[in-house]
Amino acid sequence: MALILFNKPYLVLCQFSPQDGRESLADYLDMPGIYPAGRLDADSEGLMLLTDDGKLQHAISHPDRKQAKTYLAQVEGIPDSAALNRLRAGVDLGDFITQPCRASEVAAPQWLWPRDPPIRERAATPTRWLALTITEGKNRQVRRMTAAVGLPTLRLIRVAIGPFSLESHPLLPGEARPVEATAFRENR
Repeated sequence: MALILFNKPYLVLCQFSPQDGRESLADYLDMPGIYPAGRLDADSEGLMLLTDDGKLQHAISHPDRKQAKTYLAQVEGIPDSAALNRLRAGVDLGDFITQPCRASEVAAPQWLWPRDPPIRERAATPTRWLALTITEGKNRQVRRMTAAVGLPTLRLIRVAIGPFSLESHPLLPGEARPVEATAFRENR
């Protein structure tokens, strides 16, 4: 029974089957029988968990489990307390209202790798980093949340899922590492 941490690079599809000449997980992981426990959009980067155990996959990714996921979002603009409070309270995105989350402005982490290609830079428009921890994960949720409070996301990196993080388990984009799944097995 395997649990694999993987740092998904920018623009890699979160699936093993190829599609229209785009890179997928199969270009990085040669481990038959493993599947993602959750997804990341192609234009998002960062931590993914993969496993060969269906029950473990369910324990990690099912919405009822409310597994905490932390993201770093480089946003356009300067967050004020009103925007951060709106994010923390839950944001009405039209088709649903997000659950309350943790949100704070943070410094860019020293361990963060450069993105290829880099984000667009505008000399007159400042950017900042936010750390957001959510327990749900609807389609493009973090990007939609930051946009709804006037802070469009330029770069989005998932840095933690439950007890695992890229800070405590450093991986460069495209790297993978097996770990013990004890923390998730205890909660099944």
